[in-house]
Amino acid sequence: MKESKKSNTFSRRQFIGLTTAATAGLVIGSQSAFGVPAYIKNLGKPNSVFGGVQIGAITYSWRSMPSSAEQVLQYCVDCNVSAIELMGNVAEGFAGAPAPWQFPASARPAPGQRPVLTDEQKSEQAEKAKALTEWRSKAAMDKFEQLKKMYKDAGVSIYAFKPNAFGINNSDVEVDYGIRAAKALGASHVTLEMPTDASQTKRLSDIGAKYKIMVAYHGHEQQTPTMWDAALAESKYNALNCDFGHYTAAGFNAVELLQAKHDRIASAHIKDRQNKEHGGANLLWGTGDTPIAQILQTMKKNKYKFPATVELEYAIPEGSDAVKETAKCVEYARKALES
Repeated sequence: MKESKKSNTFSRRQFIGLTTAATAGLVIGSQSAFGVPAYIKNLGKPNSVFGGVQIGAITYSWRSMPSSAEQVLQYCVDCNVSAIELMGNVAEGFAGAPAPWQFPASARPAPGQRPVLTDEQKSEQAEKAKALTEWRSKAAMDKFEQLKKMYKDAGVSIYAFKPNAFGINNSDVEVDYGIRAAKALGASHVTLEMPTDASQTKRLSDIGAKYKIMVAYHGHEQQTPTMWDAALAESKYNALNCDFGHYTAAGFNAVELLQAKHDRIASAHIKDRQNKEHGGANLLWGTGDTPIAQILQTMKKNKYKFPATVELEYAIPEGSDAVKETAKCVEYARKALES
């Protein structure tokens, strides 16, 4: 279903103008502890609840930057983000997990190309995976609880956890670990890509039910209005972690999905993408086809309580960085909700 750019309340010019404050007037100090500007709107703790709607962010937004738990927390404060969807590497690194195998930077393939591993790299990758699996089987929850407290004390709640522990090849022990870790972090749900094996959603929700933790499934352009229906019918612990930007690029109406599934959405990703007719690109907020303002205003009007998650995926402009751009997106959401 075609969506017009008119569904976005703010133009590109307005987006740039309203975010001037995020790059100038909101700066409390010239540098934060990690060498990035500090976008603290109010002295003290961050607060990204606007009009009753919780705006959050996923740590993937800062993938181009160092990502220790302490650094990510600083990014949250710098962007005025008071709630977070935490990727597994951030929390597990803090908890002492062995470092994951990484493809050598000098040999990374071009975007869109699959990496080709040598036999030696495959062996190293397998050994790293084995070490992580072993660590997870014995990991205590005290470090995750410590991480929750550190974030809470700074004014940031953790509402979702996304470790790579929920795949078809992960054991029940790893799944159990991942869900217990989410509970220790204070999250209401875990997130993962929508499984291609239909039996996986039942396995995951059964383990989630043990701890009263929701399992929320993310989608890209394979999203359709009915993609989640079978999983939702299986268990009340299955839910949506839909992506309204990808949903728009797939050719569907994001507001219709929001209204139809709001009671089963645990959290939703927000980004601005073009629809199919316009090419599907990720763009600066307010310049694509995702009706971001309408989505947020619908959440506000109907008092939907799940978080709207900023996921920064558009190309970072020259001279900027991921923290600055995430701060702009948060400010855009504030303007949309307070207009």
